[in-house]
Amino acid sequence: MIKIFIGYDPNETVAYHVLSHSILELASEPVSITPIKLEHIKSFFDRERVREQSTEFSFSRFLTPYLSGYQGWSIFMDCDFLCLDDVARLYACRDTQYDVMVVKHDHKPKERVKFLGALQTQYEKKNWSSLMLFNNKRCTRLTPEYVNTASGLQLHQFHWCTKIGALNPAWNHLVGYDQYNPVPKMVHFTEGGPYFDEYRDCEYANDWFAAKARMEHATQREESGAA
Repeated sequence: MIKIFIGYDPNETVAYHVLSHSILELASEPVSITPIKLEHIKSFFDRERVREQSTEFSFSRFLTPYLSGYQGWSIFMDCDFLCLDDVARLYACRDTQYDVMVVKHDHKPKERVKFLGALQTQYEKKNWSSLMLFNNKRCTRLTPEYVNTASGLQLHQFHWCTKIGALNPAWNHLVGYDQYNPVPKMVHFTEGGPYFDEYRDCEYANDWFAAKARMEHATQREESGAA
């Protein structure tokens, strides 16, 4: 079973569902998909939201190893991804010498504002944490207490681990920043996805709308069968 955790934000609910369906659609192995929703974890995670956060899961993502019982491997991804390849191929990249594996972007955005008016921040290792393949037993420092109190930079710059492995950049293609790739494995609408009117015509928007249509068609068929 491939454990997948997806950051959940109420402003991007449709993005979460389309991503989940795109994963299931292409997966060749069993997967479990868990949304990291603040309402579900408030008994042990009560970190106050700060102005710099663009999503509710900016920090809660680092609870993935804890939520996995520090056992096995788990994948975390932001909800503004679209899966275009078999997630089992990503899972097959795991290497036990590393604590965590990521796409090591050199991402230096020039704009100062992101989607929905969120502040754009710059820091070393930016966007590395948007997709993480966790070797959970090597990430025991990521306790609820640590994730509640560590600074944003300590978390997103991986001060909590010692060895970071590199993934193929095609697994976290930054739409609008990376050079266009005709066959990405996952695209990441980090600037704003086509589910926002302002970004309806962004690169890979057609892929996203096609995935959404397939999800809706599947839902309609299920409802029709149930009736």
